[in-house]
Amino acid sequence: MKKAIVLCSGGIDSVTTAYYAKKKLRYSEILILFFNYNQKSLKRERECSRECARKLGAKFSEIDLRWLGNISISLINKKGKIKKIERKELRNTKGESERYYVPCRNTIFLNYALALAESLNIKNREKYDIFVGFKNEGKESFPDTTPEFVKKMNELSRISTKGFRIIAPFIEKDKEDIILIGNEVGVDFRDTHSCYVQNKHCGRCLACMLRKEGFYWANLKDTTEY
Repeated sequence: MKKAIVLCSGGIDSVTTAYYAKKKLRYSEILILFFNYNQKSLKRERECSRECARKLGAKFSEIDLRWLGNISISLINKKGKIKKIERKELRNTKGESERYYVPCRNTIFLNYALALAESLNIKNREKYDIFVGFKNEGKESFPDTTPEFVKKMNELSRISTKGFRIIAPFIEKDKEDIILIGNEVGVDFRDTHSCYVQNKHCGRCLACMLRKEGFYWANLKDTTEY
């Protein structure tokens, strides 16, 4: 019986990752791991992550990392003017992406996941794989979403734990590819949340625009309420 811990923010990438692990890779037991780091869209992210767990018959666990939000300078956590992104600006999102970067977020998340995996292994002698929905987008601003980062975290896991695998199945995929996979495995995209700045999709921030673009190139109807 294969078991997995899936880091889930309630977004398209992480929810699709959870469904993919359950429906395609046939993991028998899924634990959805959600992080509260005082993000502005916390309420909706939590709702979507819980709904993902419910639909997959998975366990749900929330980790309190509000201190990370307190030290963050990201617009995900702090007030600030949100730039309305035009479609033509999506060709180069480096500058805008930097405004949303939360320092070491994924490093911290994965260390918590590894600690949980090791704790569960000690208790029940069962081994868990750790899944992340990373998509290598804007790597200049997000160094903790790259294939090299995942490789190094796996090396750390091998020397500091019993070698729990960190798997990023979509890291080389584009957003439209992930949407098509999500559609195939039965994700209801109405139960996902991408917006960086509020609990309802604003339709103008970088994350919302990338969401819109993903549906456009996937040639699927976008049922999101913006």
